[in-house]
Amino acid sequence: MRKLLFAIIVLVLLVGIALQTGLAKPVVQWRVESALLESGMSEKRASCMAARMVDRLSIQQLYELRQGMAPRDGETDKPDGLGDLIKRLRRGTDTETVTVVTSSAGLCAIGIG
Repeated sequence: MRKLLFAIIVLVLLVGIALQTGLAKPVVQWRVESALLESGMSEKRASCMAARMVDRLSIQQLYELRQGMAPRDGETDKPDGLGDLIKRLRRGTDTETVTVVTSSAGLCAIGIG
C-alpha cells in the first residue's frame, strides 16, 4: 500500500513539474488542436489557434474553456452559428480567455497569427 501511495505522489509531482516547466506544452497544444479540429475547424487554422492559445492561457483556463463549450441540455453538439458559439464561449470563462480565443480566431483567419 505504501509503495502505491509513493508511486502516486511521484507521478503527481512529475506531472506538476512537466506542466510548470513547459515540458507538457506539446501534449497540451495537441489536445487543444484536436478539440478545434473536432469542432469543424480547418487544420491550418486549428494549428494556428492552438499555438496562440497554449502560449497565452493557463492549463486551468483551457480546461474551463473546454467545459464551458460543452453542450448543455437542449443544445446541439456543435454550436449553431456565431451567436451560439459566442454564448458558449462566454459562459464559465473569464474575459482574458474570451479575448485570447477571439483574437486568435481573427488573427489566424486573416493569416497574421
